[in-house]
Order: sequence, then structure tokens, then C-alpha cells
Amino acid sequence: MRRLLTIAACALALAAAASAQELYTSDEFGFELELPNQTWRALPSGDGSHRHAEFIYGERSDGLLRVRKEVVGESDDLNDLADRDRDNKLRFLPGLVMGRREDFPGRLGGVSVPYEYTQAGKPWAARIYYLRADPRTVYVLHFTGRRDTLMRLRSQTDSIARSFRVK
Repeated sequence: MRRLLTIAACALALAAAASAQELYTSDEFGFELELPNQTWRALPSGDGSHRHAEFIYGERSDGLLRVRKEVVGESDDLNDLADRDRDNKLRFLPGLVMGRREDFPGRLGGVSVPYEYTQAGKPWAARIYYLRADPRTVYVLHFTGRRDTLMRLRSQTDSIARSFRVK
């Protein structure tokens, strides 16, 4: 009987966790993703001049996700795109320490690149997922936040990236 109650409690907990996920659809950028809980929320896109969609985890400094769509050459490699971002955008960050690049399996295959830096003298972290939608389209999911918070959210950032799909 006790075992049956434990199994029932686990099933209820899993059902509650699954129902807490929220599917977000962007018609403007042509994608869908699942936000793991209600702490994650989409920011309004405003006047449409943004080149990316934004989501925050609680407060902006705790976690910020920017999703942008890039058109690339058919022969462009995701590692080359990551190197280009590092050389053109990230290298100017104070205290930049690049992490180890990893292959990332999900609905869309890709690579993830972690890095750390300082902002206003405080430690920050980031993780970028480069996901190939088709030979000429790459979606870039760029998470940033205070280092201690973003490190705790690693399973959630991976979950969001795994759930990402093109509409």
C-alpha cells in the first residue's frame, strides 16, 4: 500500500511539473519553445524594431534569454559562427573567460558555448546555443545572468533549448 501511495505521489508531481510548462509561440520570428515554469516570461516585443525575442527569469539580472534568427551560408559551420561571435562581440567583455564548447542534442542539433565575465564588478555568466534549423537558418539562444543564478538554471536553459522548434 505504501509503495502504491509513493507511486501515486510521484505521478501527481510529474503531472504538476508537466502542466507548469508553458508553450511560447513567436509568429514574428517563426519558432516555438517551452518555458519550464512560470518564473520565465516573455517580454513584449514593442514596436517590432527588435531583431530578437526576449524572455526573463524573475528579474532581468537573474536570467535573460534573447532568441535571434540568423541567415547563414549553406557551408557555414556552427563552430565558425560561434568563433565569429566570440571575436566580434564577446571579446570586449571585461574579464571574459570562455568555457568549453559542446555539441548539443535536441530537436534542432547544435553547439553550446558557455562563458563568464564581469559586469559592474560582479561575476556574470552566459551560455549560447547555436541551433541549425535548416542549411541556411540558425537560431541563437543567448542566456545571460548573474553567475550564481545562471549556473543553477543550467537544466532549465538546456530544457528550453531542447524544446526549441521551428514553426
